[in-house]
Amino acid sequence: MKIVVIGGTGLIGSQVVALVRDKGHEAVPAAPSRGVNALTGEGLAQAVEGADVVVDVSNSPSFETEPALDFFTRSAQHLFAAEKEAGVRHHVALSIVGVDQVPDYGYYRAKVAQEEAVRGSGVPYSLVRATQFFEFIAPVMDMSTVGKEVRLPSLRLRPIASADVAAAVAEAAQGEPTNGIRNIAGPEVYGLDRLAELTLEAKPDGRTVVTDETAGLFAGMPDVLTGDDTVHVAATRYEDWLKRN
Repeated sequence: MKIVVIGGTGLIGSQVVALVRDKGHEAVPAAPSRGVNALTGEGLAQAVEGADVVVDVSNSPSFETEPALDFFTRSAQHLFAAEKEAGVRHHVALSIVGVDQVPDYGYYRAKVAQEEAVRGSGVPYSLVRATQFFEFIAPVMDMSTVGKEVRLPSLRLRPIASADVAAAVAEAAQGEPTNGIRNIAGPEVYGLDRLAELTLEAKPDGRTVVTDETAGLFAGMPDVLTGDDTVHVAATRYEDWLKRN
């Protein structure tokens, strides 16, 4: 199969490309640095020509509502126009566990709009919803650091290794369209503040963690980001991952 990966040079996309190539498929990493821009439509028609599957793991450069909404909706319009013209038979998109239960968070509303575009495209699809990546914890800590304090709420997360996310996306890409959602998460639930503590225990840098329910990107977020009993649980533990990274 020819599998085109939109966002194929990024954290998840580069791993998806490697995984499907290892299985003998032709994998095409598509990104602005490769002359393919889903937001503008540049290079899309050429990239998806002859493709069996298109995987979209691209991401908005902004978490703000309007830029994120514009990115995901315009990208979807260009992608599906190109996919229909090329006869693509399967579209795989990466989204977020609980994304449709957080109406007050603009970035999540933008991802919901992306999902709606996927469902309404007419192209057979599979949606993979993942919890927050392990790799996301350190940047969230940095954004929430004031002096020597990392101020974060105790919101429960069930984070997952990006490698496990990429494996699930690659598996979906090599399978048949489900026209549905698969939820994936890590094996353990932590408070976000506890994740920061574990990070600093493994890699101390002089900062301490202060639990502050009003601080940071996840302040006021409802407790919906861990998934339910139907979530597929990946194997990698955060504490084990910290030791290797």
